Amino acid sequence: MRCVIARFPFDLTKSSVLESMRGIKPEQVTAESVIIGRRTYPAKQVGQIITRQDRRDFSAGEVLRAMSRLGFTCTGLARTAAPEPASAAPRRELSPFQRASKLLGSPAAA
Repeated sequence: MRCVIARFPFDLTKSSVLESMRGIKPEQVTAESVIIGRRTYPAKQVGQIITRQDRRDFSAGEVLRAMSRLGFTCTGLARTAAPEPASAAPRRELSPFQRASKLLGSPAAA
């Protein structure tokens, strides 16, 4: 399967990924991960091994998309939820100045 990671095309197969990850000790998982064989690897570690690029050059999402398309189990995927109604607008955090102004109230109209 052809996929693009960090703006570079790669032809990946499930067997080539399994071969690349054979003998690689998994790092501690703190975010998104990919289950390859019986081991759970951080997505960035998998991307670094299969692309031979620096981890800063690609996102975990790119690796997760490619690995899930190859049939690997991925955890920590950013799932797209149903759109929220327009009335449920995200709350905007007030600056300290705005918070103080709100507590003091607005000046009386003359």
